Amino acid sequence: ADIGAKAVIPSTRSRSEPIPHDPLIYRCRNRIERCFNKLKHFQRFATRYDRRASHFLAFIHLAAAMIWMR
Repeated sequence: ADIGAKAVIPSTRSRSEPIPHDPLIYRCRNRIERCFNKLKHFQRFATRYDRRASHFLAFIHLAAAMIWMR
């Protein structure tokens, strides 16, 4: 709260004062986190074998296409 950050992840139900959150932002954040989790299953992505950024980006596109086609 001191730095102006907003809560995105909902608080637990047992909390005495629930922290308000935006469900739309949480849904978008969750979707992005799940995408990164699926991409990390590719060892080449997780360890960043490629030295050049253009090669790494090309592999990200290829891995995303492979995930999309499943």
